[in-house]
Amino acid sequence: MVLKSVESESKKISQMADDHSLSRVPEKDKTPVWKVLIVQIGGFVALSQFMLGAELGYGMSFLDAVIATTLGSTLLEFIAFGLGVAGQREGLSTSLLSKWSGFGTIGSAFVGLTFAISLIGWFGIQNSIFAQGIISLLGGHINFALVATITGLVVTFSVLFGFKGLSWTSNISVPAFILVIGLATYSMLKGHTMAGLVTMAAPGAALSMSAAITMVTGNFIIGAIIMPDLNRFNHNWKGVFIVSVVGTLIGELGVNVLGVLMAHAVGSSNIMPIIYKLTGGFGILLVVFSSIKVNDLNLYSATLDFVNFFKQVFHWNVNRGLVTIVAGILGTFLSVIGLIDQFSGFLNVLGVVFPPIASIMFTDYWILKRSRKQLDKSRSKGQLPTESEIFNPVTIVAWLVGIASGFFITWGIPSFNVLVISAVVYYAGIKIFDKSAKRTAVSINEERRNV
Repeated sequence: MVLKSVESESKKISQMADDHSLSRVPEKDKTPVWKVLIVQIGGFVALSQFMLGAELGYGMSFLDAVIATTLGSTLLEFIAFGLGVAGQREGLSTSLLSKWSGFGTIGSAFVGLTFAISLIGWFGIQNSIFAQGIISLLGGHINFALVATITGLVVTFSVLFGFKGLSWTSNISVPAFILVIGLATYSMLKGHTMAGLVTMAAPGAALSMSAAITMVTGNFIIGAIIMPDLNRFNHNWKGVFIVSVVGTLIGELGVNVLGVLMAHAVGSSNIMPIIYKLTGGFGILLVVFSSIKVNDLNLYSATLDFVNFFKQVFHWNVNRGLVTIVAGILGTFLSVIGLIDQFSGFLNVLGVVFPPIASIMFTDYWILKRSRKQLDKSRSKGQLPTESEIFNPVTIVAWLVGIASGFFITWGIPSFNVLVISAVVYYAGIKIFDKSAKRTAVSINEERRNV
């Protein structure tokens, strides 16, 4: 009896760690919308978002920074909602959904691997901020590498518990972070008028609108693409709408605007001095604690992607809990070696490389609907489709053309160019490729009949 109880408990822990990483989320494991919303807000209301707002405010006027944020997030919000609804309908993570949304077996594996690598990069950046905050609280008399190692391992442990772990930390850390922002805003307005901050010239070197929008999309694009990872736990599309719209309004636009104003007030783009000057040690303490929540989400999505990669390429059923430990150690190492110093460049690369993935998946799932019948039939049984493409060359061409357009087309906004061009190339390529394949099939059948 005791043995059976232990085995049962062990099985529950294993299932929690795995968190439906290679299957649909069953209806019994769906959660109330507010739980998903809190995790989503936790992903946006983060120091990296404030870092972006501060960078925009340091190099732009308030109006220009708001325009850059609005333009950079509006189109991506449309795509994020579409992908979120797809994830909710199918109960699938992003990397698994991409298998039946244009990328096929091999493509989805490498999409997942690419996501995972970028998310580990985000983990390293956030962990560096976390460690720097603790060092600030302790007066600067402690080794950064030691603190970053400890904080990285602590976050890694919390992610072992899957979505439930994300929910636990977000329920505590999101209110803490909002409290810090409230204190910082109050302190900021005591020394400056809102009109003065809004009309103030940028304190630093000028930042172009094109570069700013690309930074905004680079910051938001991963959040848009991984919408299925969270919304697969939602019950319906209305929940996805609430999560995507409210989460973006509060996290993307709201936090960016405050970051811009604070950069104007303090005259710096360095987020920790801004927070310290406006809130003191108490604010730093809450920020340090609340930064756990966004790194939970980064590492969680990265582990889902790694698991899918190993399954599709090597046919290994690797437990997500084990992958979490390895990925957490890797992300911690990146923070120790100073990845945070490359923040702006990191965002610019993300703003060009990743939008084509979102654009292709959206186009395939909602416009072309190439695998919709397979998904619908298998969803009614709570299973995955039994067949998928192995490799789609049109997808790779559209992805590469999109990336190239972002780097080499100098007019317009690079991140928007990437979204539109990759979608058009993919749509046209599929139409041409499918017609060619059908003509070939008809020709072969006619030859067989004549024989």
